[in-house]
Amino acid sequence: MSEYLPEGKLILTQDNINTLHSFSLLSDAKKEGKILEARACVCDAEHNLIVDLGIMKGIIPREEGAIGIREGTVRDIAVISRVNRPVCFIITDFAVDENGERFAVLSREKAQQRCMKNYISHLVCGDVIDARITHLENFGAFADIGCGIVALMPIDTISVSRIEHPRERFTVGMDIRAVIKSIENGRISLSHKELLGTWEENANSFCAGETVAGIVRSVENYGAFVELAPNLAGLAESKDGVKAGQQASVYIKSIIPEKMKIKIIIIDTFDYKYNPQKPKYYCNSNHIDRFLYSPEGCSKLAETVFN
Repeated sequence: MSEYLPEGKLILTQDNINTLHSFSLLSDAKKEGKILEARACVCDAEHNLIVDLGIMKGIIPREEGAIGIREGTVRDIAVISRVNRPVCFIITDFAVDENGERFAVLSREKAQQRCMKNYISHLVCGDVIDARITHLENFGAFADIGCGIVALMPIDTISVSRIEHPRERFTVGMDIRAVIKSIENGRISLSHKELLGTWEENANSFCAGETVAGIVRSVENYGAFVELAPNLAGLAESKDGVKAGQQASVYIKSIIPEKMKIKIIIIDTFDYKYNPQKPKYYCNSNHIDRFLYSPEGCSKLAETVFN
């Protein structure tokens, strides 16, 4: 999986290495301080990353492997985990090893610092950005927001419809959009549900009398909540054998915007294996100050305000 970069980068592949004067390409990139991307093939015993540059190898010294490695605030797993994956870096020097072979000295830390200075440091709450999912935990999803710099998206911010695990929405490597939820002591927290449409926008895709597909999200004493879309759920009467996590065919009885309710009847259920698809976004803006989920005139107010 490539590292996400919000600005242009040169990806080194065998094709462009073979068709260009390669050392000239690398030398020019060093002079310009250009951010490159290539595959890390080995992490040696000292935790230096060896990068395949085609005509020569590149070495990212351990302390240059990521922001925080040098200071000890980031663990070495941030370097080790990049083996067999593309990494972003800047060429800082060329040198010759004990065998007389030329190699490039690289810095992923400097690429990250540039990304921080030119991009991430300018972000404010409410900014809508591109990101790439790096790994998933029970409590949320981690996303690369630039050059391997990762931010957390807590599970309750992924969608309005509650999920048990982020893998129900995302896969590792998926490109997504996200909102800057908070910035505290340099740590960025992301949100996602504000981009998936309001209750009304989602409800407009459905009509009373239709039978549609859904996912049973929870079963309560008073009924079952069935997700019709990531930001929309309906309430069905209890039915024997219905379990959370099942897919369901449901009949839509009524849609009541003033109460923000959709009444449904479960026709059938069957076991379901999650296969996340790229999210459908309703927001095309690069910044939002306020997201009002509930319909106008609804007795219940549901909103997010970004300060």
